[in-house]
Amino acid sequence: MEQEHGSIYGGLKAVLPQVMQQFAERIEEFQSEMIRQSGSQAYEHLNYRIKDEESMREKCRRQALAESPENALRTIHDAIGFRIVCLFREDVERLVEFLRSLSDCQVVQEKDYIRKAKPNGYRSYHMILLVEAPFEDVDGRKPGQFYVEVQLRTIAMDAWAALEHEIKYKHDIRNPELISRELKRCAEELAACDVSMQTLRNLVNCDI
Repeated sequence: MEQEHGSIYGGLKAVLPQVMQQFAERIEEFQSEMIRQSGSQAYEHLNYRIKDEESMREKCRRQALAESPENALRTIHDAIGFRIVCLFREDVERLVEFLRSLSDCQVVQEKDYIRKAKPNGYRSYHMILLVEAPFEDVDGRKPGQFYVEVQLRTIAMDAWAALEHEIKYKHDIRNPELISRELKRCAEELAACDVSMQTLRNLVNCDI
């Protein structure tokens, strides 16, 4: 399907942005409906991207996979990626339920790193979805099915992830164990803040 020097996404390189945009519009419609019904946003930020060619090739190499459209779009599931950043943990849960409810969207995998954080303190809710779209997919089916990775987190979780990446992956660290302990402590403090903010929101809503 792919020429030697062609795109790792083959003939679907132009299709993936369309699939991504259609899915983004559904999330944005949910946002608009939430604002109309309650006056509150479902999320604060919505970001999405197609994984760049070299990153996808590198991922194939790490997994000892041929650099082919089939592996990029079937074996690997994050060619299309979304990150949804919310104000409160309750909003994350509401969006997870919305994504589960979509009739033409199959939940393939869910990982709750909010209730059970990673050892380093990382928190987020991850979903792998198989989304139906009116385009031919890598298997030649139309309508096709396309994998979409979604990460949902609060602003506090997103800030910690960005800071952790900046601290640990862009500098040589002479005392990595100390830094790791401090990062985990910060993650726990921010998680406690998230719980407190959710409690305050619930108290305010009860008074309305």
